[in-house]
Amino acid sequence: MNEKIGKMTKSELLIAVDWAKQEGWNPGLYDAEVFWKMDPDGFYALKREGKMIGSISGVSYNGKFGFGGIFIIKPEYRGEGLGTKLAKYLFKTLSLRLDKDAVIGIDGVFKMQPIYEKWGFKFYHRNLRMESIAEKHKYSRNVKIITVNDFEQILELDKECFGFDRTTFLKAWLSLPDSKSLKYVNESGLQGYGVIRKCITGYKIGPLFASNYETAEELFKGLTSYVAGETVYLDIPEINKNAVKLARKYNMKEMFGCARMYLGNSPKIHYKKIYGVTTFELG
Repeated sequence: MNEKIGKMTKSELLIAVDWAKQEGWNPGLYDAEVFWKMDPDGFYALKREGKMIGSISGVSYNGKFGFGGIFIIKPEYRGEGLGTKLAKYLFKTLSLRLDKDAVIGIDGVFKMQPIYEKWGFKFYHRNLRMESIAEKHKYSRNVKIITVNDFEQILELDKECFGFDRTTFLKAWLSLPDSKSLKYVNESGLQGYGVIRKCITGYKIGPLFASNYETAEELFKGLTSYVAGETVYLDIPEINKNAVKLARKYNMKEMFGCARMYLGNSPKIHYKKIYGVTTFELG
């Protein structure tokens, strides 16, 4: 078969995001725009006879960290070893764009976990997608809308929780259409922030980073109040027991999940401050 792998165009990324929709991953309506701004060299298409039949991404965060996602082979082409071919191409290409010894992370669907382990990835924890119907809540006056003047403080907290600088991504993410970005600030300064955005179905909260449970809860109440009556999703790292506690308190039910895995040593991240993962596609 005449198969080729190469960089995606922006229009091809939109096709891949549509495939993600068909897989039930429920991407945000404007995610593709942010993904492309983050790293337009990080998206690859597998084509057969000129027709796109597979997709994968491997974005570089300033060469310090790589993250793989949007790994899809169209259903009618599965079972031919094309996924392995595409993944090997990505790892080789991405490694050339990363610093020596930089780690690569993924959020892989559970059924693919054994395959990723064969490729050298090590399981770290589960990220669970929780779902409920948003309600209107009273919440702290310390919860306020994020403004452009807050960016440097938000970025510092984001680095602590994500593990790496993602200035380009964050600027775009905080200004998504059909979204709300909130911060929690008290006399000690910024204690947390969160974003909720419109998706194919309902709304997703992500990230939700907070210094403690109380801050996370107030931000959660503020964000969900914005979309009261709508279906809302929160992707929680299972290793943060307070994140699990928060989801359970608001009657959220597990409906999907991914295995967070790393190729290389896992980065130093303050998981106790992560109550909601930003996105399964870019970390």
